[in-house]
Amino acid sequence: MKASLTPHMNEIYIRLGFFFGVFAVMAVLELIAPRRVLKTSKAARWFNNLSITFIDSAAVRLIFPLMAFDVAKLSAERGWGIFNNIGVPVLTAGVISVIVLDLIIYLQHVAVHYMKPLWMFHRMHHTDLDFDVTTGTRFHPGEIVLSMGIKIVSVIIIGAPPWSVVAFEVLLNATSMFNHSNVKFPPGLDRALRLFVVTPDMHRVHHSVIINEYNSNFGFNLPWWDRIFKTYKAQPDKGHIDMNIGLANFRDPKELGLAQLLAIPFIKGKQ
Repeated sequence: MKASLTPHMNEIYIRLGFFFGVFAVMAVLELIAPRRVLKTSKAARWFNNLSITFIDSAAVRLIFPLMAFDVAKLSAERGWGIFNNIGVPVLTAGVISVIVLDLIIYLQHVAVHYMKPLWMFHRMHHTDLDFDVTTGTRFHPGEIVLSMGIKIVSVIIIGAPPWSVVAFEVLLNATSMFNHSNVKFPPGLDRALRLFVVTPDMHRVHHSVIINEYNSNFGFNLPWWDRIFKTYKAQPDKGHIDMNIGLANFRDPKELGLAQLLAIPFIKGKQ
């Protein structure tokens, strides 16, 4: 595989630019065309969710001396990984890498639901009693650190081109904010979009309080894996307006402050 298509790009500015851009667009669309009426304090939720985002970033930077993009560059220089040892054009290798990384994230998402030690951390994401663009950033720092570790190992094994790692992270962050947004799309547009990307209506089912619904629709970016692995559910049983968001044993907003959220993995006796 030949050199990266964009060897001098500044990946941090690229990722941050897309993050703030997509966040702003989806936040405005939520005001213009909301799908549901929010039931809890938006100010409190946004403070908690965005604070967690900054804590996550700090935790990852503290624990990992090299990010996934840095590891991809190092792998290319030292010939680590599959695509760095076979004659595949860099564009082809990059596209395949993005798809494979997305599959890995899907499998990781399934694992954190069904492996109890991992679920103890992931359930913080599901305790949000409403569903909007900030929910897409609400992940426990313990889970984010685990996810980064999995991503780094995957990048090394695949030999993913550095540009594809940036593209994947931009897509993952953008689609997470998109598919967690409280935006109403016409049914026809939603059906069309579901062929290519996970939509808000598709992913909202995953945040239902009903167990067999939150154990469905695990995809973040590409919608195909849920159909392939039979974890797809088209609509919530009660409909999007009447469905309850969150977890059955975490219903009191007063018990979901920032400190309590960070402590959730260590709370026993609740699902």
